[in-house]
Amino acid sequence: MNKFYTTKGDEGYTGLIGKERIAKYHPRIEAIGALDESTAALGMARSQTCSPEIASILLSMQRDFYSLMGEIAMGKENSRKINAFRSEKITWLEEQIEHIGGLVQMPRDFIVPGNTQAGASLAMARTIIRRAERLTAVLLHNHEIENRDLYRYINRSSSLCFVLELYEYTVSGVIAPELVK
Repeated sequence: MNKFYTTKGDEGYTGLIGKERIAKYHPRIEAIGALDESTAALGMARSQTCSPEIASILLSMQRDFYSLMGEIAMGKENSRKINAFRSEKITWLEEQIEHIGGLVQMPRDFIVPGNTQAGASLAMARTIIRRAERLTAVLLHNHEIENRDLYRYINRSSSLCFVLELYEYTVSGVIAPELVK
């Protein structure tokens, strides 16, 4: 029979990858938790979108977010061994932002999320990713993580969610055709 708990966290501490254990409320764990929530929100949007292109991008982002969590979970003794997030990952995000951004126009007014379920989920993912970004900035500024590309990836991810939200509304017919380039 599989055991789905270890009891190792019953005292309020959790293990990082390596030997190090830290409090479950440590900023590193807060950042990992926000990234985990981001991944779930991206999955919610992926399950609701009417666009195979959006779904594919979101799945790639979800997989990258798991790598982000793993890299942040590295103990200090292992953190320099793995830097999965390099400039190529940020370039991929920027290419997606430019491609999708070229298919929509910036609205004149604020977007109130909720016109479609997928669009609302993308807005939720964007806001959770922004929280993950703030929490990761603390780690970066406190020199607990050193890979700036990891932080940059999180920053660009929220921008991509914004243009994906616009595109979702466009392909679902919610935004008027005159807003489409």
